This record gives sequence, C-alpha cells and structure tokens, in this order.
Amino acid sequence: MGFIHGGVIVKGSKQRACYTGLQQPPTETAMGTLTIRLDDKLERELNQLARKQRRTKSEIAREMLRRHLLARRLDDIRAKLRPYAEAAGCVTDEDFFRNIS
Repeated sequence: MGFIHGGVIVKGSKQRACYTGLQQPPTETAMGTLTIRLDDKLERELNQLARKQRRTKSEIAREMLRRHLLARRLDDIRAKLRPYAEAAGCVTDEDFFRNIS
C-alpha cells in the first residue's frame, strides 16, 4: 500500500502521478508567491492538517484558494441567474431541483 504525497503515489521506490479533481498537475510554468500571516491557532491547524494528509502547507493553501475562488464564481453566476429563476417561479434551491428532476 502506498501513500499520496503532493499528487504522487509513493510505493517503495516507485512513484506515479495521481491527481484528484481539485489538484492541478504540475506544469512547466513558474508559480507566483504569496506571503500571508497566520494567527497561532490557524497555523497549528494547518500544520496538523499538512502532517495528517502528508502534504505541504502550500499545497493545502492552493487547494483551499482554488475552492474559495470557485465558490465565489458560482455565487456570481447564481446572482446573475436569480432574476430569471424567480421569474420562472424558482425561489428556493428546492424549487429549482424539483423543476429539473
């Protein structure tokens, strides 16, 4: 049994790439740098999560930023579609899902 570290399955001396839907495969392009300050509690939690998942803090932060940015984009789309949905009688999520199922 191997373990996943940074998108790579490690089994003894053999490695192969394995990417989840949220991880991006490594690219040849350069990455930017972001420096942030964390309060002590948040830093402890991030360190614990990184150890538990056997990933770097940077990998976890990138994944969380991707998720956050995706959620904001979805919020924007939802806000733009809301008037059309309300005009069609869809006021709640349940209304929407009832109409499409």
